[in-house]
Amino acid sequence: MNILFVCTGNTCRSPMAEGIFKKIVSDKKIDNINASSAGLFAMTGDSVAENAVRAVERFGCDISAHRARRITSYVLDETDKFVCMTPEHAASLALYVPSDKITVLGRGIPDPYGGNLETYLTCANSIRTAILLQLDDIVAEVKK
Repeated sequence: MNILFVCTGNTCRSPMAEGIFKKIVSDKKIDNINASSAGLFAMTGDSVAENAVRAVERFGCDISAHRARRITSYVLDETDKFVCMTPEHAASLALYVPSDKITVLGRGIPDPYGGNLETYLTCANSIRTAILLQLDDIVAEVKK
């Protein structure tokens, strides 16, 4: 199963979600899942935000090597489940993929872009909490 975490620029929220998700599924020994992230308006190759790297380190995640990538038709075709950071991201994707393949993390995760470390820590905590609450729904296809 291929899961894609989606935000706008792929330098903050979605890479943090990808890293946190990978750690959670590894700890829970859930197999057959490939998780990645991309942005609707990403500048391919941009580095992840330093505060994003520092925030997820608190959960034992290393996303320092992440480079942003934009969603392409290939990515759309190869993804089984899209986990979006906002309802707006989900609405944009729904123009291209079936809505049953799309979910929003929590009630939406506010963008920490440009914020201080505390802002990123708050965001990372929100992402982790939402992933834990929605984990069964996100990985439902794997368990069938």
